[in-house]
Amino acid sequence: MTQPLFTLDAILAATGGRAEGVSATTINSISIDSRELGPDALFVAIKGDRFDGHDFVDTALGNGAVAALVSEGRGTGDGRIVVADALEGLRDLAAAARQRSRAFVVGVTGSVGKTTTKEALRLVFEAAGETHASIKSFNNHWGVPLMLARLPESAQFGVFEMGMNAPDEIRPLSQLVRPHVAVITNVAAAHLEKLGSLENIARAKAEIFDGVEPGGTVVLNADHPQITILLEAAAAAGIGKIVTYGFARGVDWQITEPETAADHSFATVMRGDQAYSLVLGVSGRHMLSNATAALAVSHLAGIEASVALRSLAGFGAQPGRGERLSFGPSDKPLLLIDESYNANTASMGAALDVFASIRAPDGRKVLVLGDMLELGAAAGALHAGLADAVKNSGAERVYLVGSQMAALAANLPSGIVAVHFQAVAEAVDVIIGDLAYGDAIMVKGSNGVGLSRIVAEIKSRFAQS
Repeated sequence: MTQPLFTLDAILAATGGRAEGVSATTINSISIDSRELGPDALFVAIKGDRFDGHDFVDTALGNGAVAALVSEGRGTGDGRIVVADALEGLRDLAAAARQRSRAFVVGVTGSVGKTTTKEALRLVFEAAGETHASIKSFNNHWGVPLMLARLPESAQFGVFEMGMNAPDEIRPLSQLVRPHVAVITNVAAAHLEKLGSLENIARAKAEIFDGVEPGGTVVLNADHPQITILLEAAAAAGIGKIVTYGFARGVDWQITEPETAADHSFATVMRGDQAYSLVLGVSGRHMLSNATAALAVSHLAGIEASVALRSLAGFGAQPGRGERLSFGPSDKPLLLIDESYNANTASMGAALDVFASIRAPDGRKVLVLGDMLELGAAAGALHAGLADAVKNSGAERVYLVGSQMAALAANLPSGIVAVHFQAVAEAVDVIIGDLAYGDAIMVKGSNGVGLSRIVAEIKSRFAQS
């Protein structure tokens, strides 16, 4: 018989709550969305930026939730577990799940590549045993507790992504997750608006060290100038074991002889005198870096290198993070590279480098770039600084979306910029109308710009053609 995720008694003990008319004795899933409920679900009524889950408690119970975790004073009725605060109650469940777990737990953060690295680790761990990993980009003050609360007691491996856009956000997440291994994928110009400098970004990322279990390890990408800050912070946090990786000389896991093709990447990864042949089904030096992080962590977890390398050979880009899709006739398809989920200077440069290696099937190379958000006073210069990478990408038509892209437009040849739109709503029909089978199009920008609308429309219109 499958072990339940939590018994009602365990929920009450962890949260200090009281049950009001709850008939279920076990729950097997946890959700904060009344529309997406798993089997025997506990609905947690947290208050978000746009919605308050307490407004949807009755809907969730009507949709099949067996109980709802609610804040004191926020409604009455059967099926409720009442706690002082629902979000704190979710954190209590997360702490309880972590406390009972015997899994090898990994925490991942970084300016770029944390979701991709998390997915690479998930793939490798799944080949070795029962694995639980964060979904999507559930990496904030409610996403991490939700993912951790879902950790089954039987899991052998757990992988959790942690994000931030201000100081003092990662520390409490890491202290909740208590990773045996903490990974920092890199430090780049993201969230400068609130953090002010790359040095401050590095210090904010280093907060992950404060939750590392005694005797644990940190795994650091060394291919950025802020590596010294991270090394010093790790030592100050009492981390006894530090593992480095990257293209830089002298790292513990060095990526050598990198080659990138249209849809594959190759490298030899050196660990001392030991050489590993790394092959990926996705293009990009940054992907080789993410996969090497997974290779290093899997070694710490005691997984054979052959198992890890075999798993990574099947690794592909994720939706919104470099996923490639083809539409139409096989001899003349429309090729879409979907990079619409997020963007900062590091990820933009990496994506443009990949786009430079791609040939259009039988048409033009079209580029859609949206603002890189939260860059503060440096935004203009950082957007303008993309000009050479855009020109080197081979794009024949460039569409720009967002006010910050004016700085890039001013630094590009007038003939290459098709249109500069202020908002995505103006752009969708124009861009779709300009596309034809045989073209290759890459869409890249910060999630807040909404370029996913363009991706969705491409999928809809060309899939139906």
